[in-house]
Amino acid sequence: MDTYATLNDVLVNLFRDIMTLEAQSIITEEYKDITNNDMHVIEAIGIGEPKNMSTIARQLSVTVGTLTIAMNSLVKKGYVTRERGQEDRRVVYISLSEKGRQAYQNHEDFHKRMIDAVLKDLTPEETASLVTALTKLDKWFRSGDDI
Repeated sequence: MDTYATLNDVLVNLFRDIMTLEAQSIITEEYKDITNNDMHVIEAIGIGEPKNMSTIARQLSVTVGTLTIAMNSLVKKGYVTRERGQEDRRVVYISLSEKGRQAYQNHEDFHKRMIDAVLKDLTPEETASLVTALTKLDKWFRSGDDI
């Protein structure tokens, strides 16, 4: 197989397999009421200071309207809380509930296990090369360059 075909195959399979593994690992019996997309919203909210909707939407590259639909669902399921700003009541701040924090931690644990498994059999040189290559790939994806 030539380089093009190999890279195409690897990238397509990696994307699919990571999404599948992530769904199997994080959407457990305890979190069966949320989707992978919900979990990525939870991840974007994070466990730090509350964030406004625009900040979260920008981080996820979605519109505030799209995020509102997901947020309504997560609030209803008890993963997220909304609070109006004290100084500007038009601003809505989002934070994770205790249930949301637990789901966030479950997701973080999955990522740690995944990275540990990837690095387990790599030499320091291979690890450095992988980081360099994936950083360049990520930069390209985020650049918005046309395919």
